[in-house]
Amino acid sequence: KKVLQKYAIKPVQQFAYTTGKNATDSTMIIDAMDLLYTRKFDGFCLVTSDSDFTGLAMRLREEGLYVLGFGEQKTPEAFKNSCHKFIFTEVLRPTLTKASGLSEQLGANNNKSKEIKSKNISKTKPKFPKKFVLDAIDQSSDEEGWAQLGAFGSYLTKLQPDFDPRNFGFKKLSDLVKSKTDLFVIEKRKISGSNKTHFYIRIK
Repeated sequence: KKVLQKYAIKPVQQFAYTTGKNATDSTMIIDAMDLLYTRKFDGFCLVTSDSDFTGLAMRLREEGLYVLGFGEQKTPEAFKNSCHKFIFTEVLRPTLTKASGLSEQLGANNNKSKEIKSKNISKTKPKFPKKFVLDAIDQSSDEEGWAQLGAFGSYLTKLQPDFDPRNFGFKKLSDLVKSKTDLFVIEKRKISGSNKTHFYIRIK
């Protein structure tokens, strides 16, 4: 109740019509379709880890709308790939430092706290997909092997909607690339007639 009041969220009660069936999901999908046919929106944000919403995401994309998905790392591949962009909720949660500080304030057991930390680290920092990234650079680069970083980032998202530098502990793609000095060569180029610069990368 306190969270709903804080963020001015209006709760909606949906009763199940039969045992073992989730009436809430069906109601939300119907509401989304009603909004779709108003033709007033350019995109939808779906916050769920449930594959039942895969069909909805695909239908929205068929209508030319942008679909942004949020969910936990357990989210099925089908739903993640049905979105234009998918973001794991784990990377949006408080950092481990804050979480551990809270545990200390609550007087949590140190060993238990360490165990929780190790589990969180394994969940929020998956293995870096080296082959996938190198293949993506090879496919998006020019004849000399250089790829503009912004365009490369967009290409990565098209190939894998859930690709996010924050999954690997970096706020931006540029920070991730700079950390992989054994894989990439980075070049900063000034845009002609402007003070702005762009980063270009190629395989080392």
